[in-house]
Amino acid sequence: MSIRPGRFLRQSANSLRTLTLATARPVLHESLPAHSSSSSPAPLSRLTGLSRQFSTSSLNMAPVTKQYDYIVIGGGSGGSGAARRASGWYGAKTCIVDAGVSGGCCVNVGCVPKKMTWNFASIAEAMKAGKHYGYSFGDGNSFDFTSFVEKRDARIKVLNGAYESNWAKEGIDLIHGTASFVSEHEMEVTPKDGSEPFRITAPHITIATGSFPTKPEGIKGSEYGITSDEYFLIKHLPKKMVFVGAGYIAVELAGVMNAIGVETHLFIRGNTFLRKFDPMIQETLTKHYEELGVHVHRSHPGIKEVIQLQAAKDPSDPRDKQLKLIMNDGSEMITNELLWGIGRGAETRGLGLEKIPIELDKTGHIVVDKYQNTSIPGVYALGDVSGHVELTPVAIAAGRMLGNRLFGPPELKDSHLDYERIPSVVFSHPEVGTTGLTEPEAIERYGKDKIKVYHTKFSAMYYDVFPPEEKKKEPTEFKLVCLLPNEEVIGLHILGKGCDEMMQGFGVAVKMGATKKDFDSCVAIHPTSAEELVTMR
Repeated sequence: MSIRPGRFLRQSANSLRTLTLATARPVLHESLPAHSSSSSPAPLSRLTGLSRQFSTSSLNMAPVTKQYDYIVIGGGSGGSGAARRASGWYGAKTCIVDAGVSGGCCVNVGCVPKKMTWNFASIAEAMKAGKHYGYSFGDGNSFDFTSFVEKRDARIKVLNGAYESNWAKEGIDLIHGTASFVSEHEMEVTPKDGSEPFRITAPHITIATGSFPTKPEGIKGSEYGITSDEYFLIKHLPKKMVFVGAGYIAVELAGVMNAIGVETHLFIRGNTFLRKFDPMIQETLTKHYEELGVHVHRSHPGIKEVIQLQAAKDPSDPRDKQLKLIMNDGSEMITNELLWGIGRGAETRGLGLEKIPIELDKTGHIVVDKYQNTSIPGVYALGDVSGHVELTPVAIAAGRMLGNRLFGPPELKDSHLDYERIPSVVFSHPEVGTTGLTEPEAIERYGKDKIKVYHTKFSAMYYDVFPPEEKKKEPTEFKLVCLLPNEEVIGLHILGKGCDEMMQGFGVAVKMGATKKDFDSCVAIHPTSAEELVTMR
């Protein structure tokens, strides 16, 4: 059985470790070589037997500051990954300061509830498809959305507890509250329970506070709309709902609501949505959403004003809510609910960044290098707050790499996340998978004469029993973007049923630098949609 180094260190230290309250000289210890770099001191918890910790109570002094090796601000995916690697693997004395619910955006108002709701909608789609296979579900299909939401919320509470349990097992102190910088390595914590504020300090501080959904400025009445956060409060479906935005959040949630019978309108400024994706994805999926019944308002003039005609008595029940939307071209629309999916901002509010010389970019994100270093030595940032590929697994991976570099053995001192060729999936209808460069990006980087593209489009076998006019509306479409002369696959873009699970395996191949020849040499699995990726001509 393998044992991570932090386990033994913590077992040895637990009997001696007390909560260190720093005075002018909070901890005395012998000088030991750093295990990360010359600028990264060894974690204090490694110095068991050599350190002398002084309790302020024994010196008849009032507590001033709690001393840690590592402070992580934010208990979401990135913060958890960073803290668990530092404490669980390497024994660093670590705390997480979390102002929200444990697990962060992904667990509570992001990936997890979104995927569960997408699953709920997918069952509705499967029941519709079942009729073509000969299944009969009676006159009209009914479902209990409220019951589903309650089960979804119960599952999320389990995950909240799992996060906190794992942190406790790995020796991490969880502080429920907000933290604000007092100086570069000292923070004041205001506990959520109303108890007295106190200060914490550490040679290493990571900011992993994530991002928050934004509402537009300059639109009168924009506050009457909701964001993706409030979307997950809905327990009773509105008859009609408007989504504003062309990114994956608006596209995913609009697709879900349409699939479960809500009249769905999607306002986009351009002619297609998902504009950061390959043109193949944009064009095919936008058209397909229209075929599914989503009212896609292309080149929408934008909303000028939102007027609340009737407020919802309960935010979980927008059925009686009425909003009038007045557009910039003078047209109007009445809807039950409006969701702004126009982007997210870096969650730096309340951190006291104005008190320290930390660099922000023009969008408000914290500027970091490839090692997650900010402009202040010993202060790091990762995940959405740094604006680098805002995906949950990216934040986790970056946090773990940072923990390796700061507290791991010398051979890991260069650890950092490679942000190239990161696979991702949009849980649209159907799903989209992508990794690497889009075709336009590849041409811009290498030149058109260096790029060769392979493309195929078909209807998956799942739809073979559908009427021909319906079958042809169910697209599966793949594209390989290859770099000459050896045809290395530098971009892979797939759309169709099952592409979410398919993408992970092919993401490994593209990350490893697979060529078209490597794809061709792999024997196809038949009958699958995925086999088309290794049989393209």
